[in-house]
Amino acid sequence: MTDSVPPLDLRGFTRPGQGSGLFDVIRRRYLLSLIVRKDVGVRYRGSVLGWIWSYVKPAFQFVVFFFALGVFLRLNNSTEVYPVYLFSGMILVNLFNEAFSNSTRSLVDNGALIKKIFLPRELFPVSATIVAIINFLPQALVTLIVCLFVGWHPTLVKIVGLFVALAIVLVLATGLGMLFGAMNVSFRDSQNFVELIVMVVTWASPVLYPWTAVRSVLPPWLLEAYLLNPITSAVELFHAGFWYPTTSGAPELPPHLMLNALVGLAVSILLLGVGQLVFKRFEGRFAQDL
Repeated sequence: MTDSVPPLDLRGFTRPGQGSGLFDVIRRRYLLSLIVRKDVGVRYRGSVLGWIWSYVKPAFQFVVFFFALGVFLRLNNSTEVYPVYLFSGMILVNLFNEAFSNSTRSLVDNGALIKKIFLPRELFPVSATIVAIINFLPQALVTLIVCLFVGWHPTLVKIVGLFVALAIVLVLATGLGMLFGAMNVSFRDSQNFVELIVMVVTWASPVLYPWTAVRSVLPPWLLEAYLLNPITSAVELFHAGFWYPTTSGAPELPPHLMLNALVGLAVSILLLGVGQLVFKRFEGRFAQDL
């Protein structure tokens, strides 16, 4: 008669390759910090200017747009303090574009690491978003200094709106980055599609022009859809927080701006959930397809 083998106690163990999604990123904050440091180091490795590029690139972009639109198309004459209007919206859209693009490429760029060890794959798109924030901070500081110089007088509500705008952009960029990043592992055309989206975003939101210029062109239902766009709401919150307090108060902000922003935040959170679901759906194929 053989002795019966007692059942194994598997409590505390999980099946390999399965995790808790973004909750694993929170639990492994130290590992996330290591990946962020690595990404920042790689970004400026071999660069003579280093962090100065965080100022040079947006400054060059600002000069091009300012002369093309502000001077040649005379938006500088029709929009109060147009340089602040332009730069405050531009840095926010640049934050979204960088976080979205880098998150989409993050899995492919870290393919060698993904194939060697198991770690929460969500770490890579999240770290790409954090690196984008790090590059955004110097630009936001410059904007703040310029606003103070020209007479910035915001209210508490407008300052809160700045943080709501950042939340919209970061949640949306992370969600879309996870969605397209997961698909990009198996279908590299996804990265090209993201480049098209990034190219359109700057012009599909009131960054370079006032939203009132769109109001005179679009029918009411399409204008409402335009204003409900999360990026539009975020950009207008940044305008309300940085640019509007430097004006005489005559410029017109979009109606129901905070309500539209809350809708945009809800849409961003929904897309983050969709991105997580698609990410988990494709995750089992990452090592094989890479």
